[in-house]
Order: sequence, then structure tokens, then C-alpha cells
Amino acid sequence: MTAPGKPSPGRTFGEPIVITGPRGDWNGVRRDLATHATAILYARLDDWRPERAGGPRLRALLGRDWARYLDLTHPEVRTRFASSRVLLKFAAGAALHVPPQSVELGYTPSGRPYLHGYDGVQISLSHTEDLLLVGLATGAVIGVDAERADRTLYGAGLGRHLCTPHEAEMIEAMADHERDPAMVRLWTLKEAYSKAIGLGMQFRFTDFGFETDGTPTEVRRPDGTPGSGSEWSFRTYGLLDRYTVSVAVGDSGFGVTTDTQAHTMLDAGIVDALSEVLGHEEDERHERDDWW
Repeated sequence: MTAPGKPSPGRTFGEPIVITGPRGDWNGVRRDLATHATAILYARLDDWRPERAGGPRLRALLGRDWARYLDLTHPEVRTRFASSRVLLKFAAGAALHVPPQSVELGYTPSGRPYLHGYDGVQISLSHTEDLLLVGLATGAVIGVDAERADRTLYGAGLGRHLCTPHEAEMIEAMADHERDPAMVRLWTLKEAYSKAIGLGMQFRFTDFGFETDGTPTEVRRPDGTPGSGSEWSFRTYGLLDRYTVSVAVGDSGFGVTTDTQAHTMLDAGIVDALSEVLGHEEDERHERDDWW
């Protein structure tokens, strides 16, 4: 694993945690949330293929996403959709100390996922090819994005579609072999930031930028001047020797939530009702792998 980008001031970041299945390093995820108020985890698609769960179990895990899953017709798209949502629910369940099937996802109009009933933990999701990437944060919004590190992005229309004038100038001054890696890094940072603020592709990438020298300390205006303060933190990593992933975290200003357990975040009556409906007490007697 490499770290091509330096962390920005503000929040600290741990290294991404590989999760090889339902018995993954969930204690490591909780430790990172306690230490950094942020946890980044990733998995290979083959370790989370939905057919391993079986129909009834997969339906319980996907919850409201089940209908959307059935509507998808392309096999690879269906697999990636289901696997990424199941991983996200296991990760959220680990953070909240609840069974993954009791986690319900909602989506904003821009498509950003969130946890129904648990606003103390923010989530983000990205996937490409065989990589699944999840970000968790407390007291902050978070966005994550992953792309192939060898993706070709440099070409005509650079300034019209991806780069600010300042970025385009810096990219043009680079050696040929440096341009595409720098642009992949910029792309993932912009995707992560736009996901974190909840705008997705509605936020034009030519309207904001980052430094092109591997130090994403802050958001930059189109002319290269600073556009954000210490409330935002960024980090770029290299994963599996072929992916570039970036994380954007923006503090909400309400402080960090150190206790993310669902029973302390929700009204006791609501928790009792959920436990009765979802069979919470029964589920806790089973190993986590029973749901895979």
C-alpha cells in the first residue's frame, strides 16, 4: 500500500482496513472511529459476492434496496450493487453495534447514502471493478472515491471538463508520465469532495480544485487561491497496486461523537420496538457469518 497524497491539517486518518468477509477486522474499524473519528475500509468484490448469502438472507440484508437490486438487469452491475451495500451495512452495523440487517439505508436526491435513524455516523461508498470502498465518519460529512490508477484522463478538453485554469496550467507543465496519475488523483479528490457535500456530479469540477503536487491541504478556487479552511481534511491512498482512492471529510461543527452504539443514540422505546420487530435478541446469539 502506498500513500501518494499527504494528509491535510485537521483530522488525522488511519490506513485503509481490508475486510475479507463478514468476519473482518470490525474491531479495527471501531478503533479508527474512536481514534480518528473516521474509518476507511475496502474489500475485494469476490469476498462479498451476493450469491453467498442466498435469496432470503440477501433480501434481509438489502432491505429497501431489494427492489432496486431486482430491477438491475446487467449481472455485473447487480453483483457490485448488492456487494457494496452489504459491505456498507456490515460496516455501519459494526460502528453502531447492531446486526447488519437492522441497518436501513436512505438516499438523498443526489444519490448520497445515509443511515436511517442514525445521524451520528455519516457514510460514503465507492466501487470500481473488483474494489469496494466504504468511508465512515462521526461529527462530519465524508466522501470517498476510487479509480484505476492507470486510467488515461489527459487529453483534449482538459480545462472544459475536469480542471480549473490553475490546475490545467500545472498539468501542462508536468512531464508526460506524470500527467495521468496527477489527474486521476485530482479526479478522485473532486469526486470525494462533491460526494461529501452532497452534490455529486451537480458540482462542476472546473469550479473548484486542489494542488497538483500531491499535497491536498485545502480546496482551491479556479485561480488557485485557497477556497476552504481547516474544517476540511483530505487524503489520497494507493490500494492493491492498481487503484487510487481519495477521502474528503468536512467537520460539521458539532463535535465528534465518541459513542456510536445505536442503543445510546436512539430513544429506548424505539430500540425496544426495533429489537422486537427485527429479532435483535435472537440475532445476537448467532455468529456474524450466519448472515452470509
